[in-house]
Formats: sequence, structure tokens, C-alpha cells
Amino acid sequence: MRILLFSGKGGVGKTSVAAATGVKLAERGYRTLVMSVDPAHSLADSFDLPGDLFHGRTGEPMAVADRLSIQEVNIQREIKVHWDAISSYITSLLRTSGISAVEAEEMAIFPGMEELSALMYVTQYRRTQQFDVVILDCAPTAESLRFVSLPTTLDWYMKHVFSFERKLLRAIRPIANRVAPVEMPKDEYFQNIADLFGKIEGVDKLLEDANITSVRLVTNAEKMVLRETQRAFVYFSLHGLTVDQVIVNRLFPAEVHDEFFSDWRALQQKTLAEIEAYFSPIAVSKVPLFRHEVLGLDRLREFASVLYSSGEDPAAVTRTERPYSFVREGEQYQVRLRMPFTEKREIGLFKKNDELVVEVGTLRRHIGLPTTMAAMHPSKARMEHDVLVVEMRS
Repeated sequence: MRILLFSGKGGVGKTSVAAATGVKLAERGYRTLVMSVDPAHSLADSFDLPGDLFHGRTGEPMAVADRLSIQEVNIQREIKVHWDAISSYITSLLRTSGISAVEAEEMAIFPGMEELSALMYVTQYRRTQQFDVVILDCAPTAESLRFVSLPTTLDWYMKHVFSFERKLLRAIRPIANRVAPVEMPKDEYFQNIADLFGKIEGVDKLLEDANITSVRLVTNAEKMVLRETQRAFVYFSLHGLTVDQVIVNRLFPAEVHDEFFSDWRALQQKTLAEIEAYFSPIAVSKVPLFRHEVLGLDRLREFASVLYSSGEDPAAVTRTERPYSFVREGEQYQVRLRMPFTEKREIGLFKKNDELVVEVGTLRRHIGLPTTMAAMHPSKARMEHDVLVVEMRS
């Protein structure tokens, strides 16, 4: 099964690009699913489906064309199916503070629930081979990064905190329930967490396997949007995912000669040149601004014909270079990470147990070290063009 993630700043046309790619893949014979991971779902709107027709399907895949289905994760349904014990405990906890039942139920939908539910579907479809390609229409950049970092975060929690927390509460619960202002979580709360983790176990390997998963960044030819696209590229690289395409959407077509747009056209051309220079050798695709809103199968098909005008297969694996690698040069060990658009002063490094932790801004990446390097510590680092070289020593 092939997995394609489409991410980008809000409003760049990411959903239209993901939907059009799904249309093209289905026409090429792939059993394709386009899944929305954005809490502000617009996938059904992109296909111009009546709200009562689609949203009544409670988050199940729905066929919209031959070999093409779409799915919007319905968090209320997911809570009933997967999060019942967790949600019930959090709801009861909130109600003790005087919050009404309805407010408590709304607040019990905490960040990450939808993303984690989507990951469970990915592992399910991978196991059942129900689809040949799953396209993930991700939320805007920051939420997309939370989505791809969830498996690593949960893995760390399960290894370092979960067992201790569960054993501790099991031992003190009888006493704590007598003196604490709120009831401690029951054991089924922890069992629910363990079951959820079991359902996504291994999904991090799927996301980091460039032969299975590719990230496609959607952007506009505007300076502010470009800067966020650059940051997204760095952060996806930190999380071990491979970006194989950058799609520049809504370029003014050549036939527009109105003087009002002359400055905009010049800005777009300048920014486009920057994009091609920055992301080389990653493929940069260009899509013009259409005369009409891209809604419905016919217009998505038209959009796809422009996006994939050279006849390429959108599911093809075109880039497998890993964003980081482990190297030994003589007696020296190195961790090498591709960090384009990043300056050394922006990077923080430290060692924790058998992991090298790399920080860029507020983002943190835990890189598990191989056995030969697990006892080593970072001694110094340098930038070689766009590669961060971290020297490891005992």
C-alpha cells in the first residue's frame, strides 16, 4: 500500500490537490482512498457532495467514483468506538469542577484524538490491503507535524511512563480515592490506552519508509507561505519522512495581462525562482489559478490533468533519500541529518538515554541510536552545506 501525505499552510489549496490526485490515481486503476485528517473537514465540499449525503456516513469510507473513496474522520464516532473509557473519565473529571455535561463532553475531545484515529485507520488499511493508495489530506502545517510525531511521542510514553504510572495508581488508588477531591482513573482507562497504542504500533515505520510513504508540500508563490513550507520541510525531515514533491498552486496564468496584477505576477515569478532553487533536486510542480472554483469530479479531473500533465504516475516512488543517516569514518561516528533552510545557531542538541535529541525552534526529534553509538555523546556539530554533521564520542 502506498501512503501520500499532503501538507501545507492553511488556504493554499491542499485539499483540492489531494482530491485531484485521488481522482487521477483511481483513473489509473488504483483502489484509492482520500482521507481528511483536518478537523475542519472540507474534503466532501471539494467533491461538491451534499452534506446530508456524506456526513451521515459517520466517518466510514464512501465511494464517490469507480475505485475512489473518501473518508472524513468523525471524532464523535471514534470516541464511542475507541476512546470510551478515556473520554468517560475525563468527562467525569471536568464535571466535578462544575462544568455542565455538554461542555464536559466537548472539552473531553483533546488535541490528537483525530490524528491518532486516522493513524489507526492507516494501520488497519495496511493490514487488510483494502486500498492500493491512501492519500492523507492533512491539517495545516503545525497540526500535520503533530500527526507525524504522535507515534514517536506515544512510543516514548509507553516505554518510559505508562507502566510505572499504571502500577503506581493501582497501588495507591484505594487510599487516594478516600482523600483526593476526584476519583483516580480505573484500570480500564489504562487498558484503553494500551489497546489504542497496540492499534498504531509500527505505523512510525510505515511513515518513515520512503518506499511506502511520501510527503507532498503544497504552497503558493508568496514569501510568507514559502517560509512556512521551508520550515515544514525541515520538520518532516527531522521526523524521518521523505518529501518528494513541492506543488506551487494558483500561479497567475500567462494569458492574464491586466496591469492590476503586474506586481503580483512579478512577485510570483521571483518567489517561484526561490522555490526551485531552495528545493532542488526535489520536483517542483506548478498549477495555475483556474477561472473557476475547483469543486466536483469534473473540475477535479481538469485540475489533475494540469497537475500531472506530463503523464507521470502520482503513486510512483521518485525519492527515497533518508533525511538522516549513521556514518563511521575511521574511529569517528557521525549522525548526519539533512537540515536545509536551517542555521547552526537555531539547532539544539543533547543526549538522553540511547537517543540523540535534535531541537529546531519548538520542534524536537528523538533519534534512536544504533547499539554501537548508544553509549556515545555528541561532542561537536557542524553544517556541511545543508547537512548537519554531529560527531559522537564515548
